[in-house]
Amino acid sequence: MTSGALARVIREAADRTGDHARPQDPERCELCADLVPEEHRHLLDTTADQVLCACRACSLLFTRDAASEGHYLLIPRRRRRLGPVPTAPLGVPVGLAFFVPRSDGGVRAHYPSPAGPTRWEVEPAAWRETVARCPELATLAADVEALLVNTVQGREQHWIVPVDDCFRMVAVVRREWRGLSGGSRVWPELDRFFAELTEQ
Repeated sequence: MTSGALARVIREAADRTGDHARPQDPERCELCADLVPEEHRHLLDTTADQVLCACRACSLLFTRDAASEGHYLLIPRRRRRLGPVPTAPLGVPVGLAFFVPRSDGGVRAHYPSPAGPTRWEVEPAAWRETVARCPELATLAADVEALLVNTVQGREQHWIVPVDDCFRMVAVVRREWRGLSGGSRVWPELDRFFAELTEQ
């Protein structure tokens, strides 16, 4: 998860869905420039800190195995709802956060805010404790999958998701937040975001 990638997705989401949305040029593959359909795959460019749109042909070039020696990682589509995950040891200061294991062995935590995402490094021992309590977290693909947690106002939502889902969630907060507490729009929009997540 990178700040550049987050900034780009937030900007694009605001352009598409803001109060004064403007017409968008057709989306193109950012490797070969072919047109891509609305539903298409994304790559994480780990050197440029960007999420890239990819056509089917280009996405097939960057399966996990094929990309292992390069800097493009195909963002998977797996979504899996988990039972409650004890996140207190991770030092989460808020009820809405996501955690991305990195290829260097670290884990970076993020939580959205009206000014953009805030992030910090998770203590390795705390992450190991959490994985011991929820072994499925050991299957997270480094850099491109995340543990997404929503425990705001009594909610209990814990998901394994691709990182581009996390980017979309950050964009919702950035777009809808009003005042100090978020206002009346952000929480219904976040509820809609989580309601639309489906396992795959």
